[in-house]
Amino acid sequence: MILVEPYLQLGRPPVRYQRTSVGLDVHARSVVGVGVDEVTGEVLRRRLCPAPEEVLGWVRSLPGPVKVVYEAGPTGYGLYRALEAAGVLCVVAAPSKLQRPAGDRVQTDYRDAAHLAKLLRLGEVTEVAVPSVEREAARDLVRAFEHARGDVMRSRHRVSKLLLRQGIVYSGGQPWNGVHDAWLRRQRFEQAPLQAAYESAYEAMAMAVARRERLETAIAVMAADSPYTPVVRRLGCLRPIAEVTGFALAVEIGDWTRFTGSSIGSYVGLVPSEHSSGESRAQGAITKTGNGHVRRLLVESAWHHRKPYRGPGRVLQRRWDKAPAPARARGHAGNRRLHHRWEQFAARRKRTVIADVAVARELAGWCWSLAVIDD
Repeated sequence: MILVEPYLQLGRPPVRYQRTSVGLDVHARSVVGVGVDEVTGEVLRRRLCPAPEEVLGWVRSLPGPVKVVYEAGPTGYGLYRALEAAGVLCVVAAPSKLQRPAGDRVQTDYRDAAHLAKLLRLGEVTEVAVPSVEREAARDLVRAFEHARGDVMRSRHRVSKLLLRQGIVYSGGQPWNGVHDAWLRRQRFEQAPLQAAYESAYEAMAMAVARRERLETAIAVMAADSPYTPVVRRLGCLRPIAEVTGFALAVEIGDWTRFTGSSIGSYVGLVPSEHSSGESRAQGAITKTGNGHVRRLLVESAWHHRKPYRGPGRVLQRRWDKAPAPARARGHAGNRRLHHRWEQFAARRKRTVIADVAVARELAGWCWSLAVIDD
């Protein structure tokens, strides 16, 4: 008589099984590993250097099959990719989703690694979506541009406030254009230390502007010809989502099919927090969890829908010409709906900052619908 495994009798695929569950507490200069053998119950510990080769050598010495987990953090995904390339099953845990005992007041590297191994054995690890090398490089480019934008703003503030302390205020129209820049270059001071400080501040501002423009050009090149181009063009059917913003949303989100129109708002932290118990229900400020870069882009973009929408202008029409017809129709409906939401909040006398966050949450859903729409 031939015995058949139960999962084969029921027609179900076999469950992936690991004998040793390994938790890694990864730092910049050290890695602490704790492995738990589920057959013998033996607990194996090791302090390693962060070189992937050393970690891989220790993991391979454990009774197999082996499954490894470590928390997502500033050390990136290099260790994950090295383990996966070597055939070792590895997952990266979302730190905000890790369950910790309320009474646990002792934290060490070994305890953290053992806790990860325990959660892995119980199947209680929430994995993060590890980006590809190409997507991570594009995301670094987008974040470098964001940092350059912040540097430009801060350097401009330093220049304007230095002049303000001397009683010098520009009154020739809009600032930070060619005319204003020529006016800034003409400023001279009698005191040599003050002149040196002003020249240094102006030089830092000019270099920050040049760096931002270089990065913006690099993003425009990738947005026009890359795997993200179709998504960028569909997102561009919404008024505030221009090329740079659309590319940033595309590379930050990556796989839009992971979400639904309602769940993407939670992913970017735009849903209200809640503390409810029994018959009481209390909602608070937004959670601000998940991807903060996407949240900032959506909140900034939502302000643009406050202006009346009467159809596409010349700039928006040029973006529409690059998008398929279903995306144009969807974008038109989204533009009308989001401005209508602003009108509703204004009629209810809602604070503009609260209304903007609510519109940004709905804007996230419209972006998702455009990203997953069939061409």
